[in-house]
Amino acid sequence: MFKRVLIANRGEIAVRVIRACRELEIETVAVYSTADEGALHVQMATRSVCIGPARAADSYLNQEALITAARATGCDAIHPGYGFLSENPDFADLCEQNRLKFIGPSGSVIRRMGNKAAARALMQKSGVPVVPGSDGPVHNVKQASALAEAIGYPVLIKASAGGGGRGMRRVDRAEDLPALFDAARSEAEACFGNGEVYLEKLILNPRHIEFQILADQQGNMIHLGERDCSIQRRNQKLIEESPSKALTPELRAKMGAAAVAAARAAGYTNAGTVEFVLSSEGAFYFIEMNTRIQVEHPVTEFVTGVDLVREQLRIAAGLPLSLSQEEVRQSGHAIECRVNAEDPREGFLPCPGDIGFLHLPGGPGVRVDSALYSGCTLSPYYDSLCAKVIVHAPTRLEALRKLRRALEELVIEGCPTTADLCYLICYHPGFMTGRYDTGFLDTHLNELLNWDRQ
Repeated sequence: MFKRVLIANRGEIAVRVIRACRELEIETVAVYSTADEGALHVQMATRSVCIGPARAADSYLNQEALITAARATGCDAIHPGYGFLSENPDFADLCEQNRLKFIGPSGSVIRRMGNKAAARALMQKSGVPVVPGSDGPVHNVKQASALAEAIGYPVLIKASAGGGGRGMRRVDRAEDLPALFDAARSEAEACFGNGEVYLEKLILNPRHIEFQILADQQGNMIHLGERDCSIQRRNQKLIEESPSKALTPELRAKMGAAAVAAARAAGYTNAGTVEFVLSSEGAFYFIEMNTRIQVEHPVTEFVTGVDLVREQLRIAAGLPLSLSQEEVRQSGHAIECRVNAEDPREGFLPCPGDIGFLHLPGGPGVRVDSALYSGCTLSPYYDSLCAKVIVHAPTRLEALRKLRRALEELVIEGCPTTADLCYLICYHPGFMTGRYDTGFLDTHLNELLNWDRQ
């Protein structure tokens, strides 16, 4: 096992990794920008190193600064968390070149799956269902138009690199395609330094279902069931749950097998997530693979009892998986709400600020992952996540009731958050009955906000 791990991240995921390391008696080194000098992860780590100014490009994305900090503090591994450099193949390669174990897949695997057009082609070759669309990148408007006519509108133009809904455009009519094609390419270039795009048929009103993968260096590979991530705002997840009400046992088995096949085709090791869209007719299609730990990983931890970050550390250290596919058991129901410092009434505008008072909920079956504390500052330089409220109960109805109670207890003073919106969603008939899809908030947001005025 590792002696000392540098955590190349911040916020709640840095805190989460520190806790897992502590339980394995691994020393931790936190890195921080000048804006994060008083951050919780800095206070919790064994040691801490300032790596640069507030801007992420000058600190958390500064590869050389991270490597220098790791070597200077005697680390033997680096955990990238999620976001920042977690899916950067060059950083994974740089770690290995400096004899630092990158706690994640190899740079070659990240590179293979990070290009969504290339990943799509690999899945086709491996027999994993993909959404009808281009076999690779689409290079110009003429090519895109011909393909769109062949598969039928509406279509999605998507960046080959990156994610988070950036570099993506929905096209409903042929006359709109030229402008939207150029807009998607420009945004992709600006966000990811890569303007390459591909094209897919838009699956109307789908569910967004992802499967958690674990794979060790001995060739063992398992899935730990699904998470339903269909409640989204601006193509970004807001509420996740497991198991999904949309899956039958037979469909769950088929999708789980496809997820393992996808990971095996990629030569995957460590923790990862295979994401699918599920049509209203019950057909599922691969959309991408996230080569890192997910924000919503606690949902799977609750229903399986598996500590995913602990498994990440064990796998990276060369140890085999702690369990086989036959030993995976799902128990009860888990739901996670992401509480972001955003104003739903202003298009989910980020609203950072000073946290005057904080009270986190507790009790049996309630978990809160957060790096906030009373008196801290939620920085404007990074993402808007304040906390993740996760609950677990024997049934979905009990979990839903527990989540309502937990959100009632949650107090974050100093900035508007999405907590109230999540609470209202918990009372909406569509969510209560499990009859929802990725268009839920587009359809019901104004309705929910009007409830809040009553």
